[in-house]
Amino acid sequence: MFVDHVKIYVKGGDGGDGMVAFRREKYIPFGGPAGGDGGTGADVIFEVDEGLRTLIDFRYQRHYKADRGEHGMGKNMHGKNADDMIVKVPPGTVVTEGEDGPVIADLVEHGQRAIITRGGRGGKGNSRFATSKNPAPELSEMGEPGVEKDIVLELKVLADAGLVGFPNVGKSTLLSVISAAKPKIADYHFTTLVPNLGIVETDDHRSFAIADLPGLIEGAHEGIGLGHQFLRHIERTRVIVHVIDMSGLEGRDPFEDYETINEELQQYNMRLMERPQLIVANKMDMPDSEENLRLFKEKMTDDVEIFPISAITRKGLDKLVFKIADLVDTTPEFPLNDLEEESENAVLYKYESEASDFKITRDDDAAFVLSGYAIERLFKMTDFNFDQSIRKFARQMRGMGIDDALRERGAKDGDIVRILGFEFEFQD
Repeated sequence: MFVDHVKIYVKGGDGGDGMVAFRREKYIPFGGPAGGDGGTGADVIFEVDEGLRTLIDFRYQRHYKADRGEHGMGKNMHGKNADDMIVKVPPGTVVTEGEDGPVIADLVEHGQRAIITRGGRGGKGNSRFATSKNPAPELSEMGEPGVEKDIVLELKVLADAGLVGFPNVGKSTLLSVISAAKPKIADYHFTTLVPNLGIVETDDHRSFAIADLPGLIEGAHEGIGLGHQFLRHIERTRVIVHVIDMSGLEGRDPFEDYETINEELQQYNMRLMERPQLIVANKMDMPDSEENLRLFKEKMTDDVEIFPISAITRKGLDKLVFKIADLVDTTPEFPLNDLEEESENAVLYKYESEASDFKITRDDDAAFVLSGYAIERLFKMTDFNFDQSIRKFARQMRGMGIDDALRERGAKDGDIVRILGFEFEFQD
């Protein structure tokens, strides 16, 4: 099964908890705090494996949760950092945050890695909180939660040239005669349901990868037919090889086919029209092909080179293959997204609104509900088994301005305040 689009959940490992401990050795009274820090949680890292060709593995495993760090121990022993989770992906994988979110990574080369979600840092042990005023603190931190995301993986095949055209115009046959690929060939529409890749080698020992892409029909940019399943794979190609059935045996006009396909490419992504394009007039061994080609050239206004061929008889293939190789050699790669467009030395300034540390809402029972990344992170890292930890959390809330914000919302003594399902009373 060829899978090229899947949604999964990934979570970095939580940090290990800090330890509350004290030195207890004979003849050493008042040994002091000796709680170690927790270890750092594991990152989730995607790595390209050129042996993979599909995202099928992600169809059966959709949740990836990295290991947490080891908890701190007594005698100031820190917990062990967790080993990163390495997830293998095929070359050509684009990772985005949600369906329409920003691109996290574009993975194309074997061995290339990208950190998708980071693990949380380990919590501090009570040794970290010792001061002259409080030399024996019963205070530690829980491990920081790892980052979690719902992400979308989209596979866009890596090919130098892509064969496009209506169904049954001979794309698969052409691929089979110019390369060693063995695509399915049959006399009906949509024989090709997945992209087929082949390596073509010219007589002067140049080579390039060419993809036979699923047939395109009118409205494909809106998802009609194979729709986006086809169009996403043309985005990486440097050269578009437009195959047209010049025989007209199916009752379509070859020139209308040409205009329809180009319109679909433009509607999907206007940048596709920046790529060099060749027209392959296929099935020239059929009776009406010569006349149809003459009429086609009369209607053409674009400066596009036309190559009359017959994939069945292999007539005209050498000239076509050499021209594709020449264009592949001289055409640079086209960036898929802003990540590739940014120069290594350029500095890009983007406006980003600062996310609020907390948000206050009301439940149906009139209780105040606190939410937001910063306050929830502090809450998860607080060990409520110790009074000093609770007092520290209260000071942190006050420093963030939560107490004043609750008063402005009308909070009074005894009102219920909730954080992540836990309740406490507001005290003014």
